[in-house]
Amino acid sequence: MKDVTVVPEQENPDGNFPTCPYPNPEEKAALKLAVELAEKENADLVLATDPDADRVGIAVKTNEGFKLLNGNETGVLMENFIFSLRKKTDKIPVVVKTIVTSDMSEDIAKSYGAEVKEVLTGFKYIGETIDKLSENEEYVFGMEESYGYLVGTHARDKDAVSAAMIIAEMTAYYGLQGKTLVDKLEELYKQYGYYKTALKSISFPGEKGKAQMDEIISELRATPWTAICGEKVSVKDYSLGINGLPKSNVLSFTGENIKVTIRPSGTEPKLKIYYQVKAESEIAAENLLQKVKTSVEK
Repeated sequence: MKDVTVVPEQENPDGNFPTCPYPNPEEKAALKLAVELAEKENADLVLATDPDADRVGIAVKTNEGFKLLNGNETGVLMENFIFSLRKKTDKIPVVVKTIVTSDMSEDIAKSYGAEVKEVLTGFKYIGETIDKLSENEEYVFGMEESYGYLVGTHARDKDAVSAAMIIAEMTAYYGLQGKTLVDKLEELYKQYGYYKTALKSISFPGEKGKAQMDEIISELRATPWTAICGEKVSVKDYSLGINGLPKSNVLSFTGENIKVTIRPSGTEPKLKIYYQVKAESEIAAENLLQKVKTSVEK
């Protein structure tokens, strides 16, 4: 990159984090000062990590201003970029993703002849999978929807430093072709279909919160949905230890164009609902996503 500008108000460490309400690049507010400075400096890209530099969020300059990309969007861009320039070997290339990460990652991997291994939510499972690969398998990339990526095998956890390097490199690479990362993402959508994802967290505070969450999950497990918005879905109950994974209190409902995964948070009194839809256009995908969210949350 030709020029890097650091946000002056965020240049020095401060454990009180006075410049944003929550120092997590998943939060739009965490990038607010950086985007404002980028607009003044006419920058091409905004990069923001959390304090321990394991997650990275980005904003990309477009004709309509800076556009924030979510973890799935950034992840599939990185995955495709790495594969497009990777030298082929005799080993089977492997991508590792969590079960709540966009299935667009699978489409991209398969187009390059790569194998996809799915793990439970939590980057530690991606790290464990790297160590379990056979001699004829080669780890290429790992990603989770919550802005965590691992490029290379130097670590067994998400690493925003190496991820930021790849993001900057592909920004420059596509820039030489007259494209932004948003332009490239649009190309991928046209090739693989318009995937849209969303996350809804519903709080259940207090002593009764856990019991309420457990009741919801139990009811869905006993009487699972067979259709969502008119589309037939099948259920995966991860408490049974599917595909050799550890048993986990997670239910996933999957149709041809719809996927809804529900799990209680492991750290907060929240029920998390992960949405994924796929359509032939961005508008159709957005409309379907809203319909699915309304139906599920009702």
